[in-house]
Amino acid sequence: MRSERLAAASADREFTAKLSLPAGAGPFPAVVCLHPANDPSRDHFLFLHLEALLPPLGVAVARFDRRGNNVPFADQARDADAVLDALAARPDIDARRLGLWGFSQGAWVAPLVASRSDRVAFLILVAATGVSPVEQMRFGIAKHARAAGRSEAEVDALVALWNAFTDYARGARPRAEVQSLIDRAKAEPWFELAHVRPELPEKPGFLPDMDFDPAPVIAAIHVPTLLFYGDDDEWQPTDASVAAWERAGTRDLMIVRIPKTGHAPTSPGGTDVASVLPRYTDTLSAWVERVARTE
Repeated sequence: MRSERLAAASADREFTAKLSLPAGAGPFPAVVCLHPANDPSRDHFLFLHLEALLPPLGVAVARFDRRGNNVPFADQARDADAVLDALAARPDIDARRLGLWGFSQGAWVAPLVASRSDRVAFLILVAATGVSPVEQMRFGIAKHARAAGRSEAEVDALVALWNAFTDYARGARPRAEVQSLIDRAKAEPWFELAHVRPELPEKPGFLPDMDFDPAPVIAAIHVPTLLFYGDDDEWQPTDASVAAWERAGTRDLMIVRIPKTGHAPTSPGGTDVASVLPRYTDTLSAWVERVARTE
């Protein structure tokens, strides 16, 4: 394996990705890594896992730093398009066999790119949520609160506060009213579990993608797609997400549910390459051999 810098440019940003290539001359299929919400780094451990796994199988891996946190999906999609364009221009990359790998938030962005681009030949998605971000967070807030031992009354209060917060973000409730609810809740032992801002922005509109509906995007996917889900995902509703993909009837769809794991395909609590589960690795390897390397 060898690595090179890959220059990419979207409409408002020039940046550099790291491209890890198999041995030999190519042209090789390639995978672009797309980020979870909580980590904008090119060095996310699941990216590093892909970099170790795929080049020996004959597949290049491109990973880059996201432009920051709370980045609108449209901006993330433009940057993914820029990396795809840069890859397609290389003689050692096969422009017909470019794929996207996305985890969590990246698994919303990757289908968005694929739904409107003929560059994407396949998708690999981990924890691909089939509901809107606001619904996903509502689920995650409640599940984390129960896991922390909060009572059902406290869970209800948490969800109500989240709903008020997102109503303000939409411009549907007055700032003063919602700020008052937040100020009263700050003294509660469960407040940090609500994932609301202690001080509201002066104007709504600060969560632009919270009502993003993935259903039309999923329905527009017509490329081979591999989905991984943890049966005990702590952040998104696996059953509802699987159902959203099954309803869409995506051709060549493989859904893998991994028991006794959560949002990431790792041993419980794992956040490094060593904790990645063999079932994820082995399934991904076999699927890539069948799909990405087929000429």
